[in-house]
Amino acid sequence: MSKRLDQQREAKLQPERINKALVALDKAGILEFDVNDTTIKFEYKGQTVTYYPYSGWAAGKSIKDGRGLQNLLNQLK
Repeated sequence: MSKRLDQQREAKLQPERINKALVALDKAGILEFDVNDTTIKFEYKGQTVTYYPYSGWAAGKSIKDGRGLQNLLNQLK
């Protein structure tokens, strides 16, 4: 759990956002994930991409870092 002010809200929304992101990434053709409580990691163009579902932040060498699931999905097309 992070040090956010509203940890109850985060605990409630985190699993929902992880599931939503996994479904969207699966539809985009990303089939292998490494999922833990706060991140989703996957390979894209030979590099590891890390997505933080609660904040919506994505980072990795093979993409342009940024916020938002839709932004990440647009880069994966």
